[in-house]
Amino acid sequence: MSESPVTTDEENPARAAGAAGVRGALARYRVMAYVVGVGLLALCLSMIMEYGFDQDRYTAIVGPVHGFLYIVYLVVTVDLALKARWSMKGTVLVMLAGVVPLLSFFVERRVTAKVRGGIAI
Repeated sequence: MSESPVTTDEENPARAAGAAGVRGALARYRVMAYVVGVGLLALCLSMIMEYGFDQDRYTAIVGPVHGFLYIVYLVVTVDLALKARWSMKGTVLVMLAGVVPLLSFFVERRVTAKVRGGIAI
């Protein structure tokens, strides 16, 4: 009787991408990418109101909320990066996507496709 060799996650990262931990981390990342993207757009609009129309009350509300949500985005991104075995460079680039308006939406799609395909970033 010959047993088939056991393939570990280190030998086959694509197999690890299907694990429940990676799927859950990806779902959390996707939600936070959209939340941070919308929050950043709201922050941009509030800054237009502040500097264009002298209405600083919007930035006083949206600014701290976006800051907190961005910190949560960073934590969720690191969690996904550790579980999907991303490189340091890829992790930092995905983290920076949350500071450029609209970029988090595009990066989220690319990250989702790569993680589902078992490709490290």
